[in-house]
Amino acid sequence: MSKHRFCADYLIEANAFVIPGGKVFVYSGILPIAKNDDGLAAILGHEISHNLAQHAAENMSRYVLLEPVRWVFIFLDYAGYTGGLGRFIGDILMDLGMMRPASRRQESEADYIGLLMMAKSCYDPNEAVKVWERMEKFQRAAGNSIPQWLSTHPSDSTRIDAMTKWLPSAEEARSESECGVTLGYSKEFQAATGGPDIWSALFR
Repeated sequence: MSKHRFCADYLIEANAFVIPGGKVFVYSGILPIAKNDDGLAAILGHEISHNLAQHAAENMSRYVLLEPVRWVFIFLDYAGYTGGLGRFIGDILMDLGMMRPASRRQESEADYIGLLMMAKSCYDPNEAVKVWERMEKFQRAAGNSIPQWLSTHPSDSTRIDAMTKWLPSAEEARSESECGVTLGYSKEFQAATGGPDIWSALFR
């Protein structure tokens, strides 16, 4: 059974990430985008999914497979066939043509697994779509939008469209988890601790 540890960082950057070994880091700057515990569950589910899908190991294997190709370009440089630009061109081609598309596929896979995970844990999967809608607005306001083909992540609009298509599967997974009892306990806990308004202050 995999174990994960969660660390909160008081940085304004809107980001979260996971490292091999199950440590998930969440910057406080992403909490207003999460907005509530369902949104935070979507973010944490995504990060945990990277470890469950062994994406770090995939990346290492990919580097091992691509290293011989890189040496071919280096040889062409030394042989004078590429005017000294072979390694530079090769790195760009491998990055844009192979590494970044593979990274985007991993991010989409983590989105899907994380969505089902949060749904099975009785969180509202619809909130995952809203998280990425809020992230899209945040990125535009910050001027951080870049073309998808240059990014290691799918564009926010691509993620929104994909998650919207996956929602029926997530809702089905949530129904199969018999969340009624769990949600009842959650409401009782919130009532005993002062209601949901106290918890919402964490996400401001």
